[in-house]
Amino acid sequence: MGFSPASAPVLDQLLQAGLIDSQVGTDDQPAAGDCLVEQWSTASGFVIVGACGLVTRLIAPLLVNKERDPAVVVVDPQGRFAIPLLGGHAAGAERLSHQIAACLGGQAVLTGATAAAGLLSLDSFGKDWGWQRGQGDWSALMRKAAHLDQPLRLEAHHGSRRWLELEAATCLLERAGGSGENPEADLVVDIHTGAGCRWHPPSLWLGMGCERNTSLSLLERLLEQTLADQQLAPESVAGLASIDRKADEPALLALAAKRGWPVRWFGADSLAAVPVPTPSAAVAREMGTASVAEAAALLAAGPAAQLLQTKLIEHANPGELGAATLAVALAESQWAPERGQLHLVGSGPGSLELLTADARRALAEATVWVGYGLYLDLLEPLRRPDQLRWNGQLTEERARCALALELASQGLNVALVSSGDSGIYAMAGLALELWLASPADGRPSFSVHPGISALQLAAAKAGAPLMHDFCTISLSDRLTPWEVIEKRLQAAAAGDFVVALYNPRSLGRDWQLARARELLLEGRPASTPVALARQLGRADEAVSLHSLGELPVEQVDMLTLVLIGNSSSYAKDGRMVTPRGYPGAELS
Repeated sequence: MGFSPASAPVLDQLLQAGLIDSQVGTDDQPAAGDCLVEQWSTASGFVIVGACGLVTRLIAPLLVNKERDPAVVVVDPQGRFAIPLLGGHAAGAERLSHQIAACLGGQAVLTGATAAAGLLSLDSFGKDWGWQRGQGDWSALMRKAAHLDQPLRLEAHHGSRRWLELEAATCLLERAGGSGENPEADLVVDIHTGAGCRWHPPSLWLGMGCERNTSLSLLERLLEQTLADQQLAPESVAGLASIDRKADEPALLALAAKRGWPVRWFGADSLAAVPVPTPSAAVAREMGTASVAEAAALLAAGPAAQLLQTKLIEHANPGELGAATLAVALAESQWAPERGQLHLVGSGPGSLELLTADARRALAEATVWVGYGLYLDLLEPLRRPDQLRWNGQLTEERARCALALELASQGLNVALVSSGDSGIYAMAGLALELWLASPADGRPSFSVHPGISALQLAAAKAGAPLMHDFCTISLSDRLTPWEVIEKRLQAAAAGDFVVALYNPRSLGRDWQLARARELLLEGRPASTPVALARQLGRADEAVSLHSLGELPVEQVDMLTLVLIGNSSSYAKDGRMVTPRGYPGAELS
């Protein structure tokens, strides 16, 4: 919730952005205290606009312990600073502060020892990687972690191992001497129960089959006994899977709802295609597939899954109904699409000042940034040590999209970064195609965050050239045949559109721009103004005006956007303008 003892405008922004669920405004300190008392035990956190001293006095009588207290973030009335006053790790106040700062264009002020030193918060970082926290004395671990001269024993066997590449993990790895087998480890990332403080990745999928109207108690007994016998952590269960004919089975649905697990349903044909160790002819006659539990577990766990527990059968006790089977599969890394998020982020032309608030927030919330190295370099001042950066090559767009989708399917929050607007000649289309090709019940969430495109910034720098109909055409024939590009140029010339040319000229494509000029000259005079905008939004930005007839083709490269006016566009006093209407037309 949000609570404002001073003013509401800042919280209005956070409410609209979805960072707070509700808002209360009051300048009355007793009323503020009453509000906190009323909401303290149920709210996950408070965002308070006001002074830290006042907030400290208000919350002091309410404090219980770090495991139960909600997050409290204090924001100044101008929205310049977000301070996690309480619950920085366990309650997520530090993460919330980063989100608030990104939304308001402010700064998160972190005073915790680990955050200030750029280290991992061992008791909370796993949430960003889609994990759930298990048993252990976490307070003791954090006290030990604060003494940097003491060794910390680490054991990491399951789940994504990319977190070990984090800058914030460097010190931990040095203190631990690696991440291999260590029976007395202080910190463990594993699917099993045991000693030490444990993070459990979502790597286990349960395949279940049952007779019609089987009792819920029977399913729970089978599940709990199987996990206990194998020393498997319930927190590592990513979800439940079965045949689609059981999609209305009350006990299966009740079990999944009670545990908060997603359920994946597979058709008999899909299950029948999966090799399993214990097929059943009787099941094949009844269900159209020789395996339900084993095949469903393997399919749900994704590529390269392995069966940890072959099919077990449990029959009804007195007072129960039915019978059930259970198998457990281990994903190759981790596999929890329903927890994952894939964000297509348009970073704008390059300057951080031109990054939209929406894009900035998506970057702040992401666990992994994926993108072309040059574009990520421009965003690097915004990246924290606990955020992983993965650099891709310029021509490997499909590989970048596939990696981002894979990481999001593992349960991570991933930002796939494009320059400009990700939906204009960038990554959004390819990423969406790959996402749509995935099974509908195996997709992470997908969202696009627009950025300022090169077209928009070039127009702003040149004057007002886009006041009438315009189009964009890429001159790169790497993905589009040149014959098609020529038809589009001819159509643009015939339609008298203002034209923005992307990818106009490179060392290997040095003639296409001259040909484009010839085609456009068929529909407009040689005096038509042209803006060449190079390195927009960056230190070497340069914008110059020319005429179409004397366009200096040799000055153009792949870092240049070419903006060509229509027959009514003109340049004057260093500015380019396209009138809103044609001669004889009137604006009403």
